[in-house]
Amino acid sequence: MSEWKKKKIKDFAYTASGGTPSTERKDFWHGGDIPWINSGELSQHDLITEPTAFITQLALENSSAKLFPIGTVVVALTGATTGMAALLEIETSTNQSITGIFPSKEHDSKFLLYLLHHNIEKILINNVGSAQPHINKQIVDNLEFIYPEVANQVYISKILSSTDTVIEKTKAAIAKYKAIKQGMLHDLFTRGIDMSPTNSEHCYKLRPRYEDGPHLYKKSKLGMIPKEWEVKHLSDICSMKSGNGITSDNIFELGDYPVYGGNGLRGFSSSFTHDGEFTLIGRQGALCGNITRVRGKFYASEHAVVVTPAEKIELDWLSQKLDSMNLNQYSEATAQPGLSVFKILPLCVSLPIFEEQQRIAECLSAIENKLQTEQSYLQKMQLRKKGLMEDLRSGKKQII
Repeated sequence: MSEWKKKKIKDFAYTASGGTPSTERKDFWHGGDIPWINSGELSQHDLITEPTAFITQLALENSSAKLFPIGTVVVALTGATTGMAALLEIETSTNQSITGIFPSKEHDSKFLLYLLHHNIEKILINNVGSAQPHINKQIVDNLEFIYPEVANQVYISKILSSTDTVIEKTKAAIAKYKAIKQGMLHDLFTRGIDMSPTNSEHCYKLRPRYEDGPHLYKKSKLGMIPKEWEVKHLSDICSMKSGNGITSDNIFELGDYPVYGGNGLRGFSSSFTHDGEFTLIGRQGALCGNITRVRGKFYASEHAVVVTPAEKIELDWLSQKLDSMNLNQYSEATAQPGLSVFKILPLCVSLPIFEEQQRIAECLSAIENKLQTEQSYLQKMQLRKKGLMEDLRSGKKQII
């Protein structure tokens, strides 16, 4: 790897810090047309395409503010954004809490940006100060990394940029499916599926809204619900029981049967207390009220509530219904939030007939499967990028 060399940023690039013109001078800000950004932008964007504000030419000439060219990598020096970096796609000035690493023929700016992102912990080790830890321009100048030749940097940054594009598209798809699911939850749990004889059993057409078909609805304590539906207490449609006590001595990294607690999977055990399909509700911990579907043999700790559906209650429908009820709002406000089964069981729900529950569950399962597919793919791409960055940081991998 002879072409990979250790260099400090000051060895190949010019750096400068920004400045903030006096806010007491209106002529420094009013009517300005010179872009200016503050360090907060670096926590929101990897690529800076728009300014925070504009300053005047007079401000630029009479303050420490200076113009950074397109292609400058900017690094935040203070506050919550310390060590964060972004790439300028506009010519702009900055506040004093930013140091800019100007473009040069000796480095690729995007490659440098990836290096800084991946080494933020190394950067933060250099924190100085106590009241408000920060870094400074000198620290940025002396950051040292391993660099390949510039042509290789460009090629690597293109690979990483392509990976980032896939990651962003996948995140957008996940956001879209989540929004679709939220809309579906509302419609399916208030309107349900059209179960009229003219509607095929394989059709998932929604029942008309109350405004469009008031004759299809009736009044209830929960408001207007479809005529075929009933209002039931949760205690009428399922049973809930806290899991059994289990000590950390009986939980292992590997084992025959999973152990679930208030925050989901905790580890594995050599014994099990439940066998079949169940819904679990986190009773304590950070994910109090969280819903988990479990199949097979497993052990549930006392921090999880095991939900068993009654006859003619579809488990997938019940799980989605419980998930939509935001059960953590019923937790007791203590040092460690706890969910009481006695507070949940009296809650009322609108209950469709069993066949409609099945169709609702199938609709929601379809969108949930798409979400899980996208989330798995996102995790895969993020791990791929992380692995590549590890190789690049150490200089172990030859790219071209």
